[in-house]
Amino acid sequence: MRRRPAFAIPSSQPIDTINITPLIDVMLVLLIMFIITIPIATHSVKIDLPREGEPLTPPRVFTLGLDSAGRVSWDGAPLAESALPARLAAVKAERDAALQIRTESETRYEDFDRVLAMVKGAGIERLGFVDNGRYVDAVR
Repeated sequence: MRRRPAFAIPSSQPIDTINITPLIDVMLVLLIMFIITIPIATHSVKIDLPREGEPLTPPRVFTLGLDSAGRVSWDGAPLAESALPARLAAVKAERDAALQIRTESETRYEDFDRVLAMVKGAGIERLGFVDNGRYVDAVR
């Protein structure tokens, strides 16, 4: 009885078919890249620009201060934190009003975060941070 070899000896004839597995891999990678980049390319930011001929009036600016002890001030005058939501609602109701936040360098982040959450909850859209230049050297 004749024994079969454990492995087959390859034939000397060339393979006449194309291996398409790498082609499919490349196509899938390109498809994933398109899926990821298309939403980024179509994203837009809505900006309310003034129309031609419309007079530009400077906004009325309110300053919200926060000291190192966590006390709140409004335009330089001390303010109870319980009265802050009413003031923020008045700023929101005014069309050309802007709010600026000024904090001391020793202010705790928890106090700042609490006040900023109140500002966000009030729906204030025109917001600025004042006197942040002193923190530039601390970052570098």
